[in-house]
Amino acid sequence: MLKTWFEIPLWQRVITALILGVLTGWAWGPDAESIKWIGDFFIKAIKMLVVPLIFFSLVSGVAAIGDLRKLGAVGGRAMILFVVTGQIAVWLGLGLGTVLAPGAGVDTSAIQRGETPVPNETTAVDMILSIVPESPVQVMADVAVLPLIVFSLLIGIGILMAKEEGVPVQKVFDSGAVIMQKVTMIVMELTPFGVFALMAWVAGTLGLDALVSLAKLVGLNYLGCLLIIAFIYGGMIKFLAKLPVRDFFRGIVDAMAVSYSTASSNATLPVTLRCAERNLGVSNSVAAFVISLGATINMNGTAMYLGLATLFGAQIFGVDLSMGDYFLISILATLGAVGAAGIPGAGLIMMALVFGAVGVPLETIAFVAGVDRIMDMMRTTTNVSGDAAVATTVAVMTGEIDRGEMVSADDV
Repeated sequence: MLKTWFEIPLWQRVITALILGVLTGWAWGPDAESIKWIGDFFIKAIKMLVVPLIFFSLVSGVAAIGDLRKLGAVGGRAMILFVVTGQIAVWLGLGLGTVLAPGAGVDTSAIQRGETPVPNETTAVDMILSIVPESPVQVMADVAVLPLIVFSLLIGIGILMAKEEGVPVQKVFDSGAVIMQKVTMIVMELTPFGVFALMAWVAGTLGLDALVSLAKLVGLNYLGCLLIIAFIYGGMIKFLAKLPVRDFFRGIVDAMAVSYSTASSNATLPVTLRCAERNLGVSNSVAAFVISLGATINMNGTAMYLGLATLFGAQIFGVDLSMGDYFLISILATLGAVGAAGIPGAGLIMMALVFGAVGVPLETIAFVAGVDRIMDMMRTTTNVSGDAAVATTVAVMTGEIDRGEMVSADDV
């Protein structure tokens, strides 16, 4: 029985749990709240992973660059493209959430909420000063995201500067990152049970309005990802790399298919590398460096979704956000996406960081957890497509591409 359960792909178990949860909530009504504690347990397990996952993943990702000199010709260009496209993606999510307002009109008065996080009301100078941690241990205890990210980046840079002497420490963080990914996968096995309980609670307590809002959120997630793939990545290939857009997407179709089915950038990494080298003509050195780095820090689909989900939570719970909050969300969503591991459910883990910074109730996570897997599949496809687009563009800029290989992509 147990063996049969684990033989079923996780996404199929999650979708089944989602449907059963909705039906149970519809039949059970408000009393379905009695099983919400199962979903709360799942959410607490997710929040438990935030600090160690960001710390180990970021340090390991920076150290994976291998040499500070690589940040020049190849690494520098790749990082600029990662950051710029990440910012465009998160502002796209904020724009879609503001204009189309997927969370508007939901009556949440029946929900017993915990204490709402207090928004950050400090000045710009205070915010700049706050990113330098006085005590890294206290930062981790308080889950202060910006100083945690700064500290993690500094540790990674320090490992690079130490060269051979930093290798033993790098191995520790590499191992830690792998271990945290495994722990995350263990927690993700709880997803079907958490989704069932949370969807039963949402359907039973809030009724059809909440389900319609969730459907809108899923639709906007797919729309945002498709816009990123078509216009941001397509524009990068056409105007920066000056290559045929159609041939590019034809060349990475295998990677897109695998990423959608697995919802994991890391699991898709070998396929993405093969597509970039064999179908797009990117040199092995550029493909290995940029795509491996991108699988760790290039999460544009996740960045877009974090911005969209934050506005969704603000709308359903009536939280007013200022333009300063929008800028804070753009920064945290981009950096949070960088810290997200390339495994299923990673975007869900990053939500607590962004929500808490602008005062959006963490109960929002319970709302979206039920449909997150459906959205995660499309976000991962976006992330993987971005890795290939950046690798191809950088290869063109540095003369590390065989254009004849892309022309022959008609045969793939």
